[in-house]
Amino acid sequence: MASLQVSKTTVALLVLVSLAQVSLGARRLTSLVQQPAELLTYHNGAVLHGDIPISVMWYGAFSPSQKAIISDFLLSLTPTSQAQPLAPSVHQWWGTIDRLYLSKAGNIKKSSITVFSQVSDEECSLGKSLKMSQVSELAAKAGPKKGGIAVVFTADDVAVEGFCMSRCGSHWSNRKSGTAYIWVGNAAKQCPGQCAWPFHQPLYGPQTPPLVAPNGDVGADGMVINLASMVAGAVTNPFGDGFYQGPKSAPLEAVTACPGVYAKGSYPGYPGDLSVEPSTGASYNANGVDGRKFLLPALFDPSTSTCSTLV
Repeated sequence: MASLQVSKTTVALLVLVSLAQVSLGARRLTSLVQQPAELLTYHNGAVLHGDIPISVMWYGAFSPSQKAIISDFLLSLTPTSQAQPLAPSVHQWWGTIDRLYLSKAGNIKKSSITVFSQVSDEECSLGKSLKMSQVSELAAKAGPKKGGIAVVFTADDVAVEGFCMSRCGSHWSNRKSGTAYIWVGNAAKQCPGQCAWPFHQPLYGPQTPPLVAPNGDVGADGMVINLASMVAGAVTNPFGDGFYQGPKSAPLEAVTACPGVYAKGSYPGYPGDLSVEPSTGASYNANGVDGRKFLLPALFDPSTSTCSTLV
């Protein structure tokens, strides 16, 4: 099999591009280059659907520009009828989740994301070195709603347990409250070559020039990629019995089953044939509200066992 003939450089690149998209119950990085034992399937559990409210906790110092980039991505998932962006769009990406996953779980009504509330802890009340239990505490302070998602964003000078070493973001849940939780960190100062690729040179493998970030902020644009991955996982596999591939304790999910794929023609270390903004040279594959452009990861298509991209 071809997977048994992968070079050391390719293995390193596969590990790198996978790191940006792993969840709290992630498969070990060294196993991500192995052929999956089974296909990504539905395990008959609950998914999030309908109106999904997002509650946000900003932990640490984020500039207004950084908050705007990430908030505009969330708003782009379900834009108002007056703010529909050009195709390919973030909204189309979200629609792919509806079509490939949520409808298969028996949800006929299209789902929508709304930003319900936002709170900030700029002074870092729990310090700048957090354990995951403390991140859960911060998620609770965000005021999550039943059937919704609480998201914790940590600033570039905040260290989180496992950040850069095994993950760039995580999602977990509370089945009793019916709430999912997400954490995503800003990797700009700590590990941009791992968690902000392809907007920074990779930590391993050939040192190819990085792509220009679509919104001019390596950290925030990298966070959007990881946030998109975690939102996809939190919605399609919130309680560990939804859509996933492999062992339940370390699943590959809607995005993490397609590590490092952003457009057609991708291969390990190359994100694919992306669109480029002529005026800035920035690479992107999705349009958002207010003229924003974003780079979003591919979604695994369970019906064809391929990675579905917008471009």
